[in-house]
Amino acid sequence: MSGLSRTSDDLSPRRRKILYHAWHRGTRELDLLLGRFADAAIGDLTEAELDDFEALLEVDDRDLFGWILGKFPVPETAPKAVFSKVIAFALENPVVG
Repeated sequence: MSGLSRTSDDLSPRRRKILYHAWHRGTRELDLLLGRFADAAIGDLTEAELDDFEALLEVDDRDLFGWILGKFPVPETAPKAVFSKVIAFALENPVVG
């Protein structure tokens, strides 16, 4: 997969920015995880979920990898609902190739 596959023409500026950021985190693994989730869900997320997804995008890569791999506990202050949606999406839509 080469990156962004969803058009952003029908999205608000906020959703476009979030979609771009999801694909450009800095590590390819997280780009694929968060970018693919954003491609699929960005148009349907509520405003509160967008807030949480933006917060998730600001989490340090090392910490986020730790949460995903179960090496670090997910803090009480973390956006857990959206994080759970991202993980569920990844499990249902594995990257093949």
